[in-house]
Amino acid sequence: MRLSLCTITFRHHLLSLEDIARWAAANDFQGIELWGAHARNMQHMTDRNADWMAVFGLSVPMLSDYLPLDEDLASLRHATSNLCRLAGRWGARKVRTFAGKSASRDTSPEARWRLSARLKDACMIAQDQGCEILVETHPGTLADTLSSTQRLLEEVDHPALGINFDTLHVWEGGDDPVAAHRALLPHIRHYHLKNVRSRADLAVFEPANVYAAAGKRAGMTALFDGAVDYLQFFDELFEREEVDASLEWFGGDCFNILANDARNMHLLKADRDAPIRAGVA
Repeated sequence: MRLSLCTITFRHHLLSLEDIARWAAANDFQGIELWGAHARNMQHMTDRNADWMAVFGLSVPMLSDYLPLDEDLASLRHATSNLCRLAGRWGARKVRTFAGKSASRDTSPEARWRLSARLKDACMIAQDQGCEILVETHPGTLADTLSSTQRLLEEVDHPALGINFDTLHVWEGGDDPVAAHRALLPHIRHYHLKNVRSRADLAVFEPANVYAAAGKRAGMTALFDGAVDYLQFFDELFEREEVDASLEWFGGDCFNILANDARNMHLLKADRDAPIRAGVA
């Protein structure tokens, strides 16, 4: 598994990307997932790119942004092309977006058809620029349940469309993460990993709260302390050889939480593989 941290974690911190990269490299991370806002605001820093990141022994697997699928086609095409250009600068082949701004149950057939068509158009642009578009499993979008996500994949029907599998949000939508993972596996290209104290606390992940500097953080937990059973999920995930995942932390005490979660993941993987190595020896 190639594990990344997300620069969105530090959205309210006064830190440079170099500060983050040095810390990530020293704490068992292999990559940094760049928030689209951060990538755009570093466009003038021409020496910051994939080669610069490689000096730290890190890569940028994905840029996470929000394509304007509900705006006019020209705006969407411009935004998609620009995001893929930025991704190329960092050596990233994946760009993440949300599938609209409405829950699947609240979306009319006409609106769903229009969004699927827009997403396919964006996928064609991304493919031409060597990128994939990953739709995140997320509430309030057309990827808020397993059935709607599967339907969206069928409607768009394009090889440049993949899934960013957010395990907590799959659980939030009422689906079993292990069963959903098996169903979506051919399309999964990346994973977001986070946890919550209980279902009663899920509102802490609503975008308006997450992006607010004074937003609530109570209820956000370390990866193995929350309501989602990651021990069971990792039994499934560690079966795969090539996995890109990001620890997505929005709360306080960032460095301690991320370091401990990364350490615990590596220990879990090592414990799981130990009998295999012993058998080979």
